[in-house]
Amino acid sequence: MHRSDLGDLTAFVAVADHLNFRAAASRLGITPSALSHSMRQLEDRLAVRLLNRTTRSMSLTDAGHRLLERLRPAIAQIDSALEDLNEERQRPFGKLRIYAGQVAVAAVIVPIWSRFLAAFPDVHMELQLGEAPIDIVAKGFDAGIGAHDRAAVDMMAVRVTGPVRLAAVAAPSYLALRKKPHAPEDLLHHRCVQYRLGADGPVLEWPFLRNGESQRIAVDGRVMVNNPELAIRAAVDGLGIALTIEALAEPLLRSGELVRVLDEWSPCLEGLYLYYPSHRQMPAALRALIDMIRVNGQGTALRSIENPFQAA
Repeated sequence: MHRSDLGDLTAFVAVADHLNFRAAASRLGITPSALSHSMRQLEDRLAVRLLNRTTRSMSLTDAGHRLLERLRPAIAQIDSALEDLNEERQRPFGKLRIYAGQVAVAAVIVPIWSRFLAAFPDVHMELQLGEAPIDIVAKGFDAGIGAHDRAAVDMMAVRVTGPVRLAAVAAPSYLALRKKPHAPEDLLHHRCVQYRLGADGPVLEWPFLRNGESQRIAVDGRVMVNNPELAIRAAVDGLGIALTIEALAEPLLRSGELVRVLDEWSPCLEGLYLYYPSHRQMPAALRALIDMIRVNGQGTALRSIENPFQAA
């Protein structure tokens, strides 16, 4: 199809509806002379007369009637598709795909997803969990949630949590049999729950900070995980000391199932960001999600949960 055919065919339907160039041109928002020229071009390209016209009247030829019968359903479908897009610009609609780590989803999405989906019933949310950095555009995601450095230089990034404090924790049963560590280097004499970032990432060192002095310790242990909740579970079961997010461990610290070690060395890390390609033509569903996350963060003390094992 010639790229101008669609516009000319739409114009033909308008002419066929009115059988009057002036009325059809007014509907299309063009001049009668431009519309007449468009119809001549269409007939020339098709090499078929579609309209019988004189200075006083106009009618469709037999070919024009047959073309009109075929065009009406197609034009109606196109109009409907464009109207759907227009509605989508005005209200959240369609699929919203988000890529984020497990703790990022727990911190940012889970607290609001019930309200969000209830408020916007035409939105379908798809969450894919992953710790490794990916090209969210190439993978077809609308947005990602992670550390600020996950966002490419040409992306927009919206902060969605505050700073994150880490906590080294262990079960009382584990510490009952061992001397409690008082400095990060003491961990070299303890079993620790090691953490691997992603499926094939490196085993990461643990960061510590006190009075401006920072250290990174390569711990050892018999258990290795790539999930913060598993690290906590291993600590609860007495398998070693785990480094995790303070907010995740807080309920178990309150209940006494875990206790903190090296509290004065616990660092704060940068919070989480929601990042996406551009402000231009942002999907209404994504805009609504960002707005609700912001309201949730202002109305309640949004839990600051970050992946503590992200390489510095």
